[in-house]
Amino acid sequence: MSAAWFDEVLHEGVGQRLEIEEVLYEGHTGFQEIKILRNKKFGRIMTLDGVVQTTEGDEFVYHEMFAHVPLLAHGSVKRVLIIGGGDGGLLEEVLKHDVEHVTEVELDGGVVEVSKQHLSSICKGAYDDPRVNLVIGDGAVFVAETDQKFDVVLVDSTDPIGPGAVLFTHEFYSHCNALLNPGGILVTQNGVPFMQGDELKSSVTHFRSLFSDAGAYVISSPTYALGFMALGWATDNADLRHLSLDTIQARFDALGIDTQYYNPAIHVAAFALPNYMRKIIDGA
Repeated sequence: MSAAWFDEVLHEGVGQRLEIEEVLYEGHTGFQEIKILRNKKFGRIMTLDGVVQTTEGDEFVYHEMFAHVPLLAHGSVKRVLIIGGGDGGLLEEVLKHDVEHVTEVELDGGVVEVSKQHLSSICKGAYDDPRVNLVIGDGAVFVAETDQKFDVVLVDSTDPIGPGAVLFTHEFYSHCNALLNPGGILVTQNGVPFMQGDELKSSVTHFRSLFSDAGAYVISSPTYALGFMALGWATDNADLRHLSLDTIQARFDALGIDTQYYNPAIHVAAFALPNYMRKIIDGA
């Protein structure tokens, strides 16, 4: 019998193939087609409308760096807002910190329910934590209307197409800025700049008009192929991007967690961008 393959178009003329041992779930949430597939190397894989979102095998790269870099840079986070992140992996990492409250706003409740059932190895019961307030709704509407304040805002979005496009606008970033406490940090998913340079360029341009410090840091995740992935960074405290290794190490040691990708040296180094990314951001 021939192998079954999942073909994903990453960008025009470029794709990747994953051999599928089993289709564990497939359905439609009302917003998008969702599948849970199993691959020998990556384990369980979630796809939405034919695009890989997360895998058991390497989710730790994205979720650890998305959570621990801003929370440890801040140093005293109590309240966190997550936009998106329905698989629960980012939420699970955030909850390893001494936070008092996390609000997660996910547009598609179906993603949360499927993740609880089929990706428990990723979310690990995070949605049952009493510190969590799960809101099923539009993240752009939430940030525009809420009167709550947060220390860190994490935008774990899909790419800027379809419903996710509004999460890459100047208006959305302006609303995020307004609900941050002094010294707060905004971190965003900004794709793979080698292939999606306009996405990072646009976000950082908006950041620079709203925050006193703006840029990005990088991660290397097998799932998000074709070079470094960028996570956008914006804050009004420029010192937070330049903390010493000793400071980050002390905070990490006090946290007392095990990680598979993140460490304080990676934290500091992640803000050193390759020249091609610098040129994308600065328009050189």
